[in-house]
Amino acid sequence: MNRLHDATSPYLRLHADNPIDWWEWGPQALAEARRTDRPILLSVGYASCHWCHVMAEESFSDPDIAALVNPNFVAIKVDREERPDVDAVFMSATQALTGSGGWPMTVFCTPDGRPFFAGTYFPPQANAQQPAFADVLVAITEAWRDRRDEADASATAISQALAEVFEPPAGGADRLNVWEVQQQLSAQFDPIHGGFGAAPKFPATQVLDALLVKGETGSLDVAQRSLEAMARGGIYDQLGGGFHRYSVDAAWVVPHFEKMLYDNALLLGTYARSWRRAPDHDPLVRWHRERVVRGIAGWLGRELRTDGGGFASSLDADSLDALGQPHEGIYYCWTPALLTDALGAEDGDWAAEVFHVTNHGTFEHGLSTLQLRGNPDPERLAEVTEKLLTERFTRYAPARDDKVVAAWNGWAIDSLCFAAMIFGEPQWLEWAREAAEYVWSVHWVEGGLRRSSLDGQVGPTDGFADDYGATALGFARLAGTVGDSVWLHRARQVLEVALPRFEAADGGFFDAAADAEALFARPRGFMDDPTPSGTSALISALRLVGLMADEPGFVARADRAAVTLRGTLEASPRFAGAALADALVADEARTGLRPAVAVVVDSAADPFAELTRATWRMAPVGTAVITGAVGAEGFAHHFEGRTTPAVYVCRGETCFDPATDVKPLRTALWSRVGAVGAAREADADPGCYS
Repeated sequence: MNRLHDATSPYLRLHADNPIDWWEWGPQALAEARRTDRPILLSVGYASCHWCHVMAEESFSDPDIAALVNPNFVAIKVDREERPDVDAVFMSATQALTGSGGWPMTVFCTPDGRPFFAGTYFPPQANAQQPAFADVLVAITEAWRDRRDEADASATAISQALAEVFEPPAGGADRLNVWEVQQQLSAQFDPIHGGFGAAPKFPATQVLDALLVKGETGSLDVAQRSLEAMARGGIYDQLGGGFHRYSVDAAWVVPHFEKMLYDNALLLGTYARSWRRAPDHDPLVRWHRERVVRGIAGWLGRELRTDGGGFASSLDADSLDALGQPHEGIYYCWTPALLTDALGAEDGDWAAEVFHVTNHGTFEHGLSTLQLRGNPDPERLAEVTEKLLTERFTRYAPARDDKVVAAWNGWAIDSLCFAAMIFGEPQWLEWAREAAEYVWSVHWVEGGLRRSSLDGQVGPTDGFADDYGATALGFARLAGTVGDSVWLHRARQVLEVALPRFEAADGGFFDAAADAEALFARPRGFMDDPTPSGTSALISALRLVGLMADEPGFVARADRAAVTLRGTLEASPRFAGAALADALVADEARTGLRPAVAVVVDSAADPFAELTRATWRMAPVGTAVITGAVGAEGFAHHFEGRTTPAVYVCRGETCFDPATDVKPLRTALWSRVGAVGAAREADADPGCYS
């Protein structure tokens, strides 16, 4: 009997008709393992994972494999996106046992859930690197029957060793040396292709965002060159917008073609902020950044919005052909002949040159990914892109994972608000509001947040620290953007529930709640992977809500939590970009540029009024912008006594004169406040903001 038909995860439903007797992770499955005294076969993956689909087709659909699994194991299938806690602890075990990790993740556990053997993808036939999956199943079955004491001892040792993995690394000096951290990043920067490290190469979204904070020339150059290279590469969908998961090569040419909400939600904000940092005298850079921002936002609205207004999780890497056979990336690739068929000879030749589509191909089977070369005429590029996109819509499209995840929607709401204000797009702001309404109405259940939903049906899994943090951040950003304090009130509710549920004795946060299902270790992440850690997500929300609601206790709580990330940030800044951004804002505060509250009093409370948009375009990172009419309520004291339409900027206890024009507004936003509380306008540093 397969129990996955009614799961709220599309990934689990994909396995509902397998001959393997799958269970969902939960007390019933674990009780069955204990009752029957059988080891657990734990398989973890996600809907858009190419190799997950491959192993499902090769092994999980095979009756002979099922005949080895069903009588000897309790088989449990997990969607890592729905249960990041299960994924985190067992991925740590897999990495400890094998030296690496990935998905599909295959772990064998004792009946009480302790791992003793692990791997990732296992092929149907053995090769030089991997044994056949059937051989693994036979070997584990025999070992459990004949040498169970060895498996038990291994599980005990692994569980004890991994308890230390979730302890925060010790930090060094009391004050982080941000320049040393930035030098570490510069040493790992790829000056030829942009980005960090070698293949496979991932968008280091949070790191690039952090390097935009100060506007220092070296860091800004690393960030902008990387963002430019990514935007021109095959990792970016040059026709439909949005980024693929990662590049299999160092030059961003060939991506792993799945497209994730979380990547694009975060990259949307990063590219919008990079547009602000592009100098006025370089309109070409600005055009490239705006093109990417509009591409990501357009893709989110066109291809990931669900009927309820939330954003779906991802698009698969594979497309099915007319015979139902999967092909990775074929939806996105072209040949010169295909371009000519779609555009005609003249435009086809032009597109082949502009997008580097060659006769030999840059991918497989003579196909090429699209890369943007040179600086083509924007109008002609837009016309050709639209025609090719229309043609692409006639192809077999990748499947969509319709699961709505609270954290990822929170980040999408935050970035859509930010981008909408920078580029004056009311539609993006409306998408953000509808997504927030969906999360609140569907995911907020009996005073707590649930992790995921499908087709308006909320799943049973409680939210994790990143869900609470990202949701509160998105709600607060929406409150300030549209001037509706109801969303600020909801953001506070979310945080007030989160703090006691996730707090650790050292001031940081666990990823799973105190009353969550106990695993062999309680997960607590300190790195971005690839989204901000749960601790970083809560820190960001605490800082924004603290400023907007005038709750210094929230800001102090964020300060305490930030200390627990110090060791990770010093040792591995490339994997702690969210913590780095927070540290860089704190470093700016030490020189007088404390995070400010910018209250925009507008007679019509128009979020797209000229002075409002100027505030969003110029405000330093960390600024809380709140727009509202005279006498607006629900935002602490921020509108009290402010009866004249203007922008009122306060940094700590220092408030600047109301600004009714761009020049004094720039001065107020960038003036540094000295130790005695006096505004030092001479030190105003607008960087490259416009």
